[in-house]
Amino acid sequence: MQLIVFVLASLMMILGAVGVVTRKNPVHAALSLVLTLFGVAVHFVSLEAYFLAAVQIIVYAGAIVVLFLFVIMLLGVDKAEDISTEPLVTQRWLAGVAGLGLLGLLVVAVARGADVLTTRSEGLATEAENASGDANIQQLARSVFGDYVVAFELTSVLLVVAVVGTVMLARKRTAGEA
Repeated sequence: MQLIVFVLASLMMILGAVGVVTRKNPVHAALSLVLTLFGVAVHFVSLEAYFLAAVQIIVYAGAIVVLFLFVIMLLGVDKAEDISTEPLVTQRWLAGVAGLGLLGLLVVAVARGADVLTTRSEGLATEAENASGDANIQQLARSVFGDYVVAFELTSVLLVVAVVGTVMLARKRTAGEA
């Protein structure tokens, strides 16, 4: 079963990566990036790194791709598309099948993970530290804001510079500006 999950997640990542590079429409390329990031999250889940999988989905597939789409929409796509014609004839049918498949995966994941919610798992902390209830959070905070604080802050500065640069590129110049 692990081999099947690995192969399917790897295929998702490869197809998504090829889509990012080959798509002419930037919105389609960003959606292909989402497919790639979901494949990475599936690999994290198969390695039992649930926190990293959640961060992968929330931060990268959610926030970063939304930022990319915001930039794309802010800059504008000059090409007008005719929405009366459907470029992929079977896309509605495939979207329905994919939606049902994801719904089935969600039901199976909730059913198989229900016992995890009731049992206390072994975390990063020792038994003595677990008595306080938030020792794992303290260890994570110590790691992010201690050992990796420079990388954390550089990433935040990079994102702020990207947003400011996008706004500066996208704003309309008036007649008086050079």
